[in-house]
Amino acid sequence: MKISVIGCGRWGSFIAWYLNQRGHQITLYGRKTSKNMQQFLQQRRNSFIELPDAVALSTDLTCIRDAEIIIISVNVQGLQSLMDEINVLQVHNKIFVLCMKGLEISTGRRPSQIAKDNLPANCEIAVWLGPGHVQEFSQGIPNCMVMDSDSSKIKEELVDAFSSELIRFYYGEDLLGNEVGAASKNVIGIAAGILDGLQLSALKGALMSRGTREIARLIVAMGGKELSVYGLCHLGDYQATVFSQLSHNRQFGEKLMRGEKYDQLAEGYYTAKAIVELGRKYGVELPICETVYEILYNSADAMELMGDLFSRSLKCEFRKE
Repeated sequence: MKISVIGCGRWGSFIAWYLNQRGHQITLYGRKTSKNMQQFLQQRRNSFIELPDAVALSTDLTCIRDAEIIIISVNVQGLQSLMDEINVLQVHNKIFVLCMKGLEISTGRRPSQIAKDNLPANCEIAVWLGPGHVQEFSQGIPNCMVMDSDSSKIKEELVDAFSSELIRFYYGEDLLGNEVGAASKNVIGIAAGILDGLQLSALKGALMSRGTREIARLIVAMGGKELSVYGLCHLGDYQATVFSQLSHNRQFGEKLMRGEKYDQLAEGYYTAKAIVELGRKYGVELPICETVYEILYNSADAMELMGDLFSRSLKCEFRKE
């Protein structure tokens, strides 16, 4: 297959490398101003992977016109801007695969909603979600991920084309639930980092359990399936987000508590605001997400709020909510 990958960060460049290994014809696109792209143009490598000569490099977005599949790996907050650029090219009959986890802060839109709002009806949209860090994949450490789409045919085609011993794909059955679950696990990741920074790491088990319950309530209220939150998109991604030293969101929360600067992307920062607003819109109580939001946006006392969070009024663990 002819595939264009938009985004030359560590995940996008890994995808280009990985799909080339699967025998696909790959073009990796990055902006001329991108330091990552300049490094690939000069050295064809970054800290994790080396791109073979078979992977074409381009700084011209028109490269997507020849592709059957367009994979997008950019941060969610920049997706609408990218779609504006893609719209100018008037592409049709393409499969777009979105490899990102988050919600648009200004609207609460999921990545697939942003894409649907911009692409012609003859384009198909899928999402590639789940656990795993480039640092581990590039060392040959396998993991499982999810491919979801409103089209069963597209899901099957993508899973068949992309699966390998390194990444085992499962078919998603709830686009909304998988996207909300994937986005919100980054907020839980920040909460985990806050606990680490406060020397309260023993509470991360409770955080995982209660975090899963509150996100399940939100997914159901929005029209998704409760079980999605217990799959790879959310609970299955906790090890890589709540515990891993490689997790950007966990690191961000920990460094925030230590008063240290963190200059990497932590998508959970934006999602915290968007998801709290969704909770209010759908009338769902989200105590963990609300707590993270108050700490991030209102400079609330983290120790006090975390204490309040884990000493809330007594109730049955699995009461009907």
